[in-house]
Amino acid sequence: MTGVAQSAQAPASSLVALLPEFARSEHDNNQTGAAHPEIPVIDMASCCCGARMAEAAREWGIFQLVNHGVPASAVSELQRVGREFFALPQAEKQRFAMDPASGKTEGYGCTMQRDIPGGNKKTWGNFLFHNVAPPSAVNHAVWPENPEGYREANEAYCGHMRRLTRTLFERLSAGLGLEEGAMAESFGGDEVVFLHKINFYPPCPQPELALGVAPHTDLSALTVLVPNEVPGLQVSRDGRWHDVEYVPGALIVHIGDQIEILSNGTYKAVLHQTTVSKEKTRMSWPVFVEPPMELVVGPHPRLITGECPDKYKAKKFMDYKYCKINKLPQ
Repeated sequence: MTGVAQSAQAPASSLVALLPEFARSEHDNNQTGAAHPEIPVIDMASCCCGARMAEAAREWGIFQLVNHGVPASAVSELQRVGREFFALPQAEKQRFAMDPASGKTEGYGCTMQRDIPGGNKKTWGNFLFHNVAPPSAVNHAVWPENPEGYREANEAYCGHMRRLTRTLFERLSAGLGLEEGAMAESFGGDEVVFLHKINFYPPCPQPELALGVAPHTDLSALTVLVPNEVPGLQVSRDGRWHDVEYVPGALIVHIGDQIEILSNGTYKAVLHQTTVSKEKTRMSWPVFVEPPMELVVGPHPRLITGECPDKYKAKKFMDYKYCKINKLPQ
């Protein structure tokens, strides 16, 4: 596990050329980002914000939120403890390394790319992730003890995420013609799981060849992400990759697979990827909002008609997750 967790961060300061295991295949290196059209930026103080969210969820599967009500101080503190964790000595970070073989699936590690020509490729980056809610899903043993204030920052930010997520579910439910509470209820109500992740992408000597994060849609219902000022997130639309512009103070919302399923395809899970920078460290702080593992998710009954039959199979979230991670048919 040590070698995996060290692989991107440790050599980044000394490499002048990219090691082969980090290289992007020629197949993955043939598309560039396009700045336009722009991903929707939605003002939550606007009276039409719900309609705009629904439209963005149908057309893009992603939007940015401003005037979202999450205090700048809570975001700043979350970012501070994340930056300070990744500035710790490698041995200190390694104390919290995940080890799936032993059942430790939360913690510090490095993502492996398994589905491109040429075999396994490591992404150019490390991460830390763990559940932050509900209390029954939280294991504080995998939360770092350093830096100071890490637990308090995560718990405070999670409180704001729970409030914001309720509002997002209400607006998106209404956009489907459902009762405002329908989406939250379908995903488990108070038992909805919040998983916090910190992505850390150090400067890369050959960013045009590197893997950031491979193209994928999120397993979650929703993902709410705080970026830093270094660009890198790209989303696919109409066969092209589009750069997500950095908007100071904004939160980025991804529609995930579970909302696409629940909406019977009306809302689209966003296909996205991440690039890296040669000079700057890129970081992001996503919170994945997921159903409980045992919950069955399928198209909402009111969205299935003779003209619009169900397009997705209802199944337990744990089964959906297993199939997707292991690249099995759903």
